[in-house]
This record gives sequence, structure tokens and C-alpha cells, in this order.
Amino acid sequence: MIGQAIWAVRVAVWWVRGLLRRRRRPPERVAFLLESPPPELDPPRPPVWQRFLSRPPLSLQGLGRQFRAVAAEPRVRAVVLHLRPMELSAAQVEGLRELIAEVRGAGKRVTCWAPGYTAQTYCVACAADEVLLQPGGLVAPLGLVREHLFLTDALDRVGVRVDLLQVSPYKTAGDQLTRRGLTPEAREMADWLADAALTDRLEAIAAGRTLDEAAARALVDRSPLTDQQAVTGGAVDGLVSEEDLPARMGGEVRSWGAARRRLPRPRPVRPGRVVALLRIEGMIVDGRSRRAPFRPPLAPPLLFQDQCGDLTVVEQARGLAVDRRAGAVVVWVDSPGGSASASESMAAALAMLAARKPVVAVMGPVAASGGYYVTTPAARVFARSGTITGSIGVLGGKVVAGGLLDRLLVRRELTLRGEHSAMWGAEAPFTEAERRWMGEFIGRSYGLFLERVAAGRRRPVAEIEPLAGGRVWTGRQARERGLVDELGGLAAGLAAARRLAGLREDAPLREARRGRGELAVLPATAPAAVEHALRAVAALRQAGAWWLCPLVSEDGG
Repeated sequence: MIGQAIWAVRVAVWWVRGLLRRRRRPPERVAFLLESPPPELDPPRPPVWQRFLSRPPLSLQGLGRQFRAVAAEPRVRAVVLHLRPMELSAAQVEGLRELIAEVRGAGKRVTCWAPGYTAQTYCVACAADEVLLQPGGLVAPLGLVREHLFLTDALDRVGVRVDLLQVSPYKTAGDQLTRRGLTPEAREMADWLADAALTDRLEAIAAGRTLDEAAARALVDRSPLTDQQAVTGGAVDGLVSEEDLPARMGGEVRSWGAARRRLPRPRPVRPGRVVALLRIEGMIVDGRSRRAPFRPPLAPPLLFQDQCGDLTVVEQARGLAVDRRAGAVVVWVDSPGGSASASESMAAALAMLAARKPVVAVMGPVAASGGYYVTTPAARVFARSGTITGSIGVLGGKVVAGGLLDRLLVRRELTLRGEHSAMWGAEAPFTEAERRWMGEFIGRSYGLFLERVAAGRRRPVAEIEPLAGGRVWTGRQARERGLVDELGGLAAGLAAARRLAGLREDAPLREARRGRGELAVLPATAPAAVEHALRAVAALRQAGAWWLCPLVSEDGG
């Protein structure tokens, strides 16, 4: 009753403010600046004292709210999206294209302008009504290139080797540390991933520039393009400086910051049940979640990404299971995997949660190996077309640094009790007996992985095994093979969760409470970054088996 009264007051205040806003004429053209890759979700709310010291990056969620405010104002006729050169993941490209399509669907004309286009930002721009380029700018190569690094010789030089066991030649997560080049299976997988990514890119270009597939492929092969080549070849619609944009658009163009106070705000949501959001982001580890202070340039991604701990996720899942306001749960997954034991703990807790209320999983740029494993209890699983997923496989091993210690003249002596007490030590590789035991151990982990996937997909293990073995798929390929249910992002997953729970169409999405023991973000200093990386190494050493996805390089161009 009190909640309804508060809601009624908020609606009254909203109505009065809306009346005052309608008396002030909004701009007919609103510009948005996108200068860095946007994360899909709003960042977790920082402590109160930090909210005044830093400004969080604009997310796709936040940009969507801004676009919808423009779409809801009939007096706004056009939107200008200023794209700075940046590298975007396939999932980010798809998300931005969806937002542009949503604004166009509301009757607004969308123009993309840039001083120069990367392959990814050009695909985003192709979703607009008009693509403009600054005079003297360029369209970068529109194809893709992926670099695969191998560190075996470099590690040998310093006296370090990695002793790994894996269940399949397609499980290539450790190849970077143990091989000197692509195996036939790794090259086969790299080829089908590259072919799928290029197909998505060609479809985006063909649809935006009204070309057939052959013409879109020819445009890709002709790139890079100078500004004049881009115009004559039909890659862009015109060359315009940013200062001349108002003349091109037919009137003044106002920034979002200047226009927002003249645009309508969404109506307050009626009190009731909500859809809870639970994040699984970063490398999956045993213990508590922690966020990386920053990622140094050229740093190994596994060491300097966020760490998602099973204790934190399990605590959140148990809290949501007894939360009466949470009618459904969306699990957002952006993770290459990690610890097998932590992944199993998370999956078990999510299975308990799914037995009490609908759970929908939404995959971000990467949801593979352990990141795929944790989605198996969900009633519906969504992925972007370009999501990296699958990699159903296991590997285990250790770093052997005895040679490095010898070169550093570090003398060691061990006192042992028990034949295999030192099997996890960094002194020497596994013995034959220890390798046999490790083979049995990761075989058991792989069998458990297959059983979990088969149960989640309601299919026999025999049907899952040809899709597993460490094979990595794009979201579209996974959908074709029945490893995910639908293609879509957070909005599609949220709509499905509302339907499954019988909630209102405007039931809000609310972030799950952070675990009480979750570790706060470290200060953005070099010692903090080193500490975070060392904790990542310790987490990998602690896990007996790893469900990790091969590291897929970002597309070049």
C-alpha cells in the first residue's frame, strides 16, 4: 500500500515535469558521441564515495535509454551518431546496429559521421540511413585478420615449460603455451570462425549499402579506401566536415547533453515483481569476485581481466532464490571460462535457482567453456550472432619453472612424505603415473561437462559429443547446432524472462545485490595490476582442471 502511494506521487511529479518539458521546444536533431567501445551493461554501482570521483563509461544499456528518449519525442526528426575510430567486438557491433534500427523504427532519420572508419565502426554505420565521412578520412580494410601467438620458444629461452593434458585436439586453449604453430584442428576451427565472422560482416554491408553479396565482397576486397574512393565506390554517401553537418542536416544539431532536459523521461514503473540481473563476467575462479584495476597494453588477457568467484555468484543465486520481488532472473555471461570446480559450483547454484523461478541466460561477446557451462541450467539461452561460445572441453596441467630457477642459481631441496605429494610443484613435469591420474581426472571432468550440457539441451550425450571436444562456435553456428536457443542480446533475454514468469512487459531489470564478501576494485596502480595478475595465476594453479576457451584475437582492420 505504501509502495503504491509512493508510486502515485512519483507519477504525479513525472506528469508535472513532463508538462513543463513540453513547453520547451526540443531540438529537431540530436547528436551522440561514441568514442570508446561500450560495454553491454551499466557498470556495477560503485561505493558512494567513488561516484563523485569518476564517470563510468557509456554502456549499450545507457545509450539505449538515451535513444529511446529521443524516439519518444515526436518533434525530434533526426539523430547523428558521431563514431570515433575504435575496435569493437562482434557483439558490440550487433548491439549498436540494433539500437540504430530501433530509432529508425520510431521514424527518426539516423546519420553516422566519422573522421575515419574502422571495419567495425563501418559495419555499425551501415545500419544508418546515411553514412558520412570527414574530407581526407579513410575507410580502413574491411576484411578481417586474426593473429595467433605461440610462446613456447620464448618460454624455453627462460627455462619455463607448461605441462598440459587435454581431452581433444580441438581444445586449443593451451596451444599458445605448448606449441609452435596451429595444429590442423586449430586451423580448421580458426577457418570456420573467420568464415562466419566475414559472413556477418558482408551481410551488414550488403543490407546497409543495398548491395548483393558479390558486390559487398568486392567492396571489402577493394578496401582500404580514400575519401574520394569511398564516395565514388558507394561506400559512403558524402564527404562533410563536422562543422558543416548542420548545413547538411538542414538545421542546428544539438548534443545529447544539451537536449536531454527537453526530452521526455520514461513513466515511473508500477511497484511489483522485477527481473533480477546476475553477472558472470571475466575469468571464473574459486573464491570471491574481484575487478581488475586496469588492463596494461599488450598484457595477457587472462591475467588482467575481471575475476568472477564462485563464492560470490553462489551467494547471489541463493539470495535471489528467496527474494520474493525477483520473479525471474537473467544471467549475463561474458567469460572465457576458468576453473572447472568453480564453474560446477555456479551451475549447481543456478540449477537450484532455476527450480524455483525462470532463469534465462544471455551471452555477451564470449561465453565459452566454463562460460558456456554455467548457462546450462537456464530455460532459454540467447547469444549474439558473433558470440564466441562452445569450447566444451577440459584441460589441466601446470607451469614447470625448474629450468628458470636453475638459471637464476636458486637451489632447492624437498622433504616429501607420500609418493605424489609434489605432483603440483613447479620443479618438474608430471611423472607417467601422475599423467595417467591426470588423464583420468580430466576425463571425469569432461564426462561431467557433457552430462551437464546434454541435460540442459535435453539431448543424449551421443548427440552432444560431436559438437564438443573443445570446438569453438559463433553464436549463429551454435544456434544451428542446438547449443543455444535464440539469437539476441539483453533486450531479447529480458523479454523472454518476463514472458516465462508472467510479468508485466515493463517489469524492470534490477541488479542482484553484490556478494557481501566481494572484493572491491583495486586502485589503478601498477602494483595493484601486478597483484591482480598474480592472483589470476594462483587461481589457475589452484584449479585441478580448467574449462577455458582458446583466446580468439580481435579482428584486424
